[in-house]
Amino acid sequence: MRPTSKPLEQAPVPEATLAAGPQAWASMVYIRPVLVSDLPVDVQKEAEGIETLYAVHRPDGARMALVADRRMAFALARENNMAPVFVH
Repeated sequence: MRPTSKPLEQAPVPEATLAAGPQAWASMVYIRPVLVSDLPVDVQKEAEGIETLYAVHRPDGARMALVADRRMAFALARENNMAPVFVH
């Protein structure tokens, strides 16, 4: 017998984001850690001993960038007028 699962509930959206409208969603990006060992071999070679990189993703999931640390990922997003959100 399979265990039943409930659908995930959507997290509430902050009032400030709702007030900003669709433009706020369009500029949102997600920052998440990525193990270098999970990346293609050519990218692993470029990582030069780093075990974890940080990926910047569009809301549709497409990866836009890989950077060496979390701070750099947030700075990159903000410099490009994007609203970064950390996911783990």
